[in-house]
Amino acid sequence: MAEKMEQEAINEQARSDEESCGVESKELRRKKRIKCIVSFIIVQIIQTLILSLTVMRVRTPKVRLGTVTFPNLVTGTEFIPYFDLTMMAQIKVKNRNFGPYKFESTNATFTFQGVTVGHVLIPEGKAGFFSTEKVSVTLNMSSNVLMPSFSRSLGSELGAGVLTLNSQAKLSGKVTLMLVIKKKRSAQMNCTLAINLSAKAIQDLNCR
Repeated sequence: MAEKMEQEAINEQARSDEESCGVESKELRRKKRIKCIVSFIIVQIIQTLILSLTVMRVRTPKVRLGTVTFPNLVTGTEFIPYFDLTMMAQIKVKNRNFGPYKFESTNATFTFQGVTVGHVLIPEGKAGFFSTEKVSVTLNMSSNVLMPSFSRSLGSELGAGVLTLNSQAKLSGKVTLMLVIKKKRSAQMNCTLAINLSAKAIQDLNCR
């Protein structure tokens, strides 16, 4: 009788141990599942931050003057000031985004001391992601549009052998990200050209 009771006690203890192990096993699985979910959420947050700071960040494209040459350049003197020139220029549209930048056509104007002496059309185009689109243009510029009051300042520059002109342009367009997200961006060009008259070439080109 005593042996029977002892055996029943042993069996009861075994069942209790099995149930305890089962509870502990379920608790471990639950904690592991929660840990996996938390880890997944953290990874998603990190990936979202990386995308927002790199791929999804939209930078404003840059437009600048590139190579400039003068097939024709005629100027007067310090006492009879005038100029008449043909300029061939390369306009660069630099896109630093993870998607193409499609821009509309616009005009680039060239000025002498604030007065427009020439302008040229920049046709619509597209700069691929992390690439530079190069547009070649040709235009004529003349001092005929200047008032007589500019004679002294123009004559001074011609006498010094360096003619200074400014160029401005504004490109309007959209950057496309992930094939569907479109962001409007405008690129500004503001360049100063110092033309060496004797060499008939650019002496200094500063764009900002």
